[in-house]
Amino acid sequence: MNAHAGFLPYHALVTAPSAAPVRWMLVLHGIFGSGANWRTFVRRLAEAQAQGGAPGAAARPWGFLLVDLRAHGLSQSPPPPHTVAAAAEDLLRLGDHLGLDVRGVMGHSFGGKVALAYLERRRERIERGFLLDADPSAKTASESGTESAAVLEMLRAMPQPIASREAFLDAVQAAGFGRGIAEWLAMNVRRSDDGFRIRLDLDAMADLLSDYFARDLWHALEDPPAGAAAGERRIHVVLGGRSTAIPPASRGRFEALAARAPGLSVHVLPRAGHWLHVDDPDGLFDVIRASL
Repeated sequence: MNAHAGFLPYHALVTAPSAAPVRWMLVLHGIFGSGANWRTFVRRLAEAQAQGGAPGAAARPWGFLLVDLRAHGLSQSPPPPHTVAAAAEDLLRLGDHLGLDVRGVMGHSFGGKVALAYLERRRERIERGFLLDADPSAKTASESGTESAAVLEMLRAMPQPIASREAFLDAVQAAGFGRGIAEWLAMNVRRSDDGFRIRLDLDAMADLLSDYFARDLWHALEDPPAGAAAGERRIHVVLGGRSTAIPPASRGRFEALAARAPGLSVHVLPRAGHWLHVDDPDGLFDVIRASL
């Protein structure tokens, strides 16, 4: 029996007013995030299609499927195991349940690796993929160039209940994290009967992070589909020029792959760090809109 058979992650559909999408794109957030992190950006993309974009986008408009990945946001209490592969299987099940023609996937950071796991399971169907400052490599937490492991340990150590949302913000900053990260994490703080509590299952988050660091998914990019599907598929890698999450070796590997694979392109946003949609939303919007 499939332990995941009944689990569907929380999701929201985003389309332009009066639009009738004929194909859909999954939008996948990073660790500790939720689909809501991308709602404003994706709504802008959806509305822009009516004004034109890449050839064919207006004739075959995209709808966007914002997902709270397992153990994130409102997708709580999924059955184990908590792995990148399980998160990808959740997405397959969700698309089948909704009856949508999913032809694209976009993922940031942790969500980028889930996007690659989804891509290898839908090799013949995906037309567009966007990998947003996500490294396919296996690595240790200390090599990741991100603060995710430290954030997890900080959240584990935080006493609960918490007196207020402001007290949570103060505690995160006192632990050495910036105000921006504190406010982003505060989206996971909810009022309860005895104060405020972090709604995340931190054991599940630890499992997801451990598997994320251990998983190498370069083959999902380096072994493209054959035949007609290869001609239709376009993968766009978007990197922050100031991001420390993508080491030089991975940047070089992306560039080398793009040089020999006509279906893959690499775009660098010079002003952006890891948080592309926060650091350079217009630059990211221009890349994606032109590539739909």
